[in-house]
Amino acid sequence: MTARSSSEAVNPQPPGAPATNGRAEARRWQALAVCLVAGFMTLLDVSIVNVALPTVRVGLHMSDSGLQWVLSGYSLAFGLVLVPSGRLGDARSRRAVFLSGLALFTAASALAGAARSQEWLVLARLLQGAAGGVLVPQVSGFIQVLFQGAERGRAFGALGATIGLSTAVGPLMGGLLIHLFGPHDGWRWVFYVNLPIGVVALPIAYRLLPPPRPAAERAGHRDFDPVGVLLLGAGTVALLLPFVQEQQWHGAVRWLLLPVAAVLLAAFVVWERYYARSREPLVSMALFAVRPYAAGVLLSLVYFAGFTAIFFIFTIYLQTGLHYAALTAGLAVTPFALGSGVSAAVGGRLVCRLGRRLVEFGLVLVLLGLLASAVVVQFWSARSIGWAMALPLLVAGVGSGLVIAPNQTLTLQHVPLARAGSAGGVLQTAQRVGSAVGIAVVGSVFFAHAAGPHPDWTLAFQMGVSVAAGLVLAALLVAVAEGSASRRAARSGP
Repeated sequence: MTARSSSEAVNPQPPGAPATNGRAEARRWQALAVCLVAGFMTLLDVSIVNVALPTVRVGLHMSDSGLQWVLSGYSLAFGLVLVPSGRLGDARSRRAVFLSGLALFTAASALAGAARSQEWLVLARLLQGAAGGVLVPQVSGFIQVLFQGAERGRAFGALGATIGLSTAVGPLMGGLLIHLFGPHDGWRWVFYVNLPIGVVALPIAYRLLPPPRPAAERAGHRDFDPVGVLLLGAGTVALLLPFVQEQQWHGAVRWLLLPVAAVLLAAFVVWERYYARSREPLVSMALFAVRPYAAGVLLSLVYFAGFTAIFFIFTIYLQTGLHYAALTAGLAVTPFALGSGVSAAVGGRLVCRLGRRLVEFGLVLVLLGLLASAVVVQFWSARSIGWAMALPLLVAGVGSGLVIAPNQTLTLQHVPLARAGSAGGVLQTAQRVGSAVGIAVVGSVFFAHAAGPHPDWTLAFQMGVSVAAGLVLAALLVAVAEGSASRRAARSGP
C-alpha cells in the first residue's frame, strides 16, 4: 500500500471531519444517502424499460433490432466505462466524476423521454448507460473512504439493498408510470422520472461529498493509463456484444468475437503488469492476488448471470405468455424487492461476524426460491400465478439481499483506498458481464421452448429457471470454496 493510501486508511473521514464529531458523522451518512439515490436511479434504468418496450414499439414504430439496442445498448455502454471511470475517480476527484456522471445521466434521461425516432432513443440510451457507468463506481469508492469496520458493512448493506431494490422495483415502477400516463406516452415518463431526482441531487451532492486531496489530483494527471483504457474497452465490447445482441445476430459468426475478446483482455493484463513497473495502472493485477477479492469478483459474475435473468424471463412470461398488464407484472415481483431490501440491510450488519457463511446461506435461499417458483407454475392457473409466486420470490429476495451486500463488503475490505474506485469498477463490470451472459443463456433456453405456433410458456419458464438455478448453484460452490479457504487460513494463523 502506498503512503497515500495508508494515510487514508487511518483517517477515512473527509478532511477536517473526525469520527467523534456528531455533525461529521451525520454528514457521512447524508453523503451516502445522496450516492445511493443517484445509484438507484442509474441501476433502475437497467430493468424499468423492460415493461415499457411494447408501448415504445408502438409509439416510435421501432424494429426488433431497435428494441434490442434500447435494452442492450444501455448495458453495453454502462459496462464499457465502469473501470476507467472508477480509476478516474481514484486518480483525480471522485466528487467531480460523480457530479459529471449525474449531470450527464439527467440530461440523457430528458433526451430519451423526448425521443422522436428509433435512432434518437438508442443514442440517448447509450449516453444514459455511459453516464451510469461513470457514476456507479464512485459510490463504492466513497463508501471505502468514508467508512470502515462494522460501519462499512452497514454502508455496503445499504448499497446492496439499493441494487436489489432497483433491479426488482424497475418493472413495478415502469408498469405504474405507463398505467398513470397512458399506453401512448407513458413510456416517456419511464425516463422523465429521473429529471427531478437528478436536478435535486446535484447541488446536494456537491455540498455533501468530500473534495479530493491535492495529491490525488496530481497523480491522476500522470497515471491515467490510456493504453489500458483502450485495450480494456475494446475487450469488453468484444466480450459483451455477442451476448447483448444474441436475439438479433443469428448464426455462429458472432461468437468469433469471443476469441478476439480473449486476445484483447490478455493483452490488457500484459500491459497492466508492464505499466505497473513505473506507474499506477488502470487495474492493478495485484488485486487478484488477494484471494477474497478474486473470489468475490468471480462470485458476482456467476451470481448476476442467474439473478438478473430471472426478471427478464419472468416479465416476458407474465406479459407475453399469460397476458398480464404491465402494472400487474410489476406487482408480481414486489415480494422479491421487499425481501431483498430488508435482508440486505440486515446482512450489512451481520457480515463482519458471519463472513462468507452469510453469503452461503443467502445463496441457498435463492436456490430454494427459484426451484420452488419452477414447481409453482406447474400447479396454479394463469390468473393466480402472481399470488402463488409471492412466497418463492420472497424467499429468493431475502437470499439475494444476503448475497449482494455482504459479498461487496468481503470483496472490497482488503482493497487499498487509493484503488477503491477501480476495484469497485472491476466488481461492477463482472456484474454487468454476468447479467449480459445470463440473459443471453437463460433467454435462449426460454425462447427455444416458447417458440412456434403453440408455445409452452410454462415449460419455457421452468427450463429458464432451471438454468438460472444452475448458475446460482455455481456461485454457491465458489462461496463455499472461498469460505473454507478463509476458515483454514484463520485456523492456521498469521
